[in-house]
Amino acid sequence: MLDVSFLTVKLHGKPIGTLTHLGDERSIFTFNDAYIGNADRETLGLSFKDQYGELRNDFRPIKVKLMPFFSNLLPEGRLRSYLAEKAGVNEMREFFLIQALGRDLPGAVTVEVAEDEARPLFDDLDDQVEVKGSNTHENALRFSLAGVQLKFSAVIDAAGGLTIPASGIGGGWIVKLPSREYHGVPENEFSMMTLARMVGINVPPIGLVDISGIKNLPDGIDQLGDKAFIIERFDRCEDGTSIHIEDFAQVYGVYSEDKYKKASNRSIASVIAAESDHNDVAEFIRRLTFNTLIGNGDMHLKNWSLIYPDQRTAKLSPAYDFVSTIPYIPGV
Repeated sequence: MLDVSFLTVKLHGKPIGTLTHLGDERSIFTFNDAYIGNADRETLGLSFKDQYGELRNDFRPIKVKLMPFFSNLLPEGRLRSYLAEKAGVNEMREFFLIQALGRDLPGAVTVEVAEDEARPLFDDLDDQVEVKGSNTHENALRFSLAGVQLKFSAVIDAAGGLTIPASGIGGGWIVKLPSREYHGVPENEFSMMTLARMVGINVPPIGLVDISGIKNLPDGIDQLGDKAFIIERFDRCEDGTSIHIEDFAQVYGVYSEDKYKKASNRSIASVIAAESDHNDVAEFIRRLTFNTLIGNGDMHLKNWSLIYPDQRTAKLSPAYDFVSTIPYIPGV
């Protein structure tokens, strides 16, 4: 039985480090020498810089979870449970979950099994990671976008419609499906994002489409509603190459369960001011004001992101996840 496993972490397609499974459910991340020695290196995330702007590489092993930067690349809640079941992985074991989903993560990070690495079998654990055929992992890959709501990465097909790719790779659009708990979320988000664009906020291309027109969705999705909200991925170029992004849970190095309480709007604005320019600070204030006016009570750390168009310098990403939560408050 092997008790160590290695995953190669790539940024813009180039290896920059390794996630190592140490046994006893512990994992650790380390940068490789080439990335450390490159003074003109691409930025992985602000949390990897120390107070002097130098690269940190002094990480400690973490049990069960991955370190926050990588943990926040994975889905949350019901979506995580669904994908973990598809991949044949215990949803709490993030090392193996990112192995299954690592080819199409948010931003320009990919994670894959290291060359010549045999996958370990943990015969002392009831919830073993099964060594399944590639189809299982490909099915899981197409649902790898971080977040809670059920959403898929999709491509525009030859006829101009949306298709969920069977391979799970290369989708340039996000399809967000109706919620089981809250009525009309796709319509709500489309309306709020349309209004945001009208007042000058930077909003990617969006749409509200019939679920019946989306190919390759799981059976039964249409029972939740007949409309889906779609938004173009701003972390993908037209040619399929990736643009790096990170959300503010990654920036602050906190886990998703702490996304509501570990930073203030003022501290987010301070990061934007330090890393970008006054135009992005003004845009942040504009979005904050807008979401206050529409009654969006869900603007947590993962709903703000930085984008790296030149692979090194942070800018405020385009807007996303604007929903009026007032209709979903009990008794309102």
